[in-house]
Amino acid sequence: MQPFTFVRLQYRSGNWDTDPRMPSNLLHSLIQYTTVPVNEQEKVISLESAELFNYPFSYLSGHKLVQFNQKERQNFETYVKNGGFVFVDDCNHDIDGLFAKSFEEQMRQIFGASALKKIPNNHKLYSSFFTFEEGPPTTSFELNGWGDDLVHDYLKAIEVNGRIAVLYSNKDYGCEWDYDFRNKRWLAEDNTKFGVNIIMYALTS
Repeated sequence: MQPFTFVRLQYRSGNWDTDPRMPSNLLHSLIQYTTVPVNEQEKVISLESAELFNYPFSYLSGHKLVQFNQKERQNFETYVKNGGFVFVDDCNHDIDGLFAKSFEEQMRQIFGASALKKIPNNHKLYSSFFTFEEGPPTTSFELNGWGDDLVHDYLKAIEVNGRIAVLYSNKDYGCEWDYDFRNKRWLAEDNTKFGVNIIMYALTS
């Protein structure tokens, strides 16, 4: 088995380099809970680069405008239609914010108006490793009343051939998991476990 690589997508618009400690935190959790071999450093790949097609999992986030150029749009579409998985996280956790509106518009242009759909809370994503009976766990950022002041009780996805190809979150998991993994021991419950589910789903679906 090839070691798992956490790939972060760099895109020309907006700000792609959010939550810098999050990838190493999730990689530590993969090591802690699973037998998946991992590369311990995240890899940043331009969405314009064909190198992306060498990796099954990628992460895209930001606070600002998402406006893909022609090559970025083409690679995004080709990647997900050929088996790639993109976890997209809105750092604003705001359904009416600039990132949310602009990213969803990009998905509409590429995949059609009805492609991005709510996924049910009994989807196998929520039992791909750990079990989350109530669907996506809530983040402290939602509970603090930042962003749109809502707790989003669902995630959205674009499915290709019966599997999630684009998982889209307004819950700001990236910032929730953006801390040194050594501080996890102070938590009553490890909040990165859902990140393990996302990666394991991506690798096994």
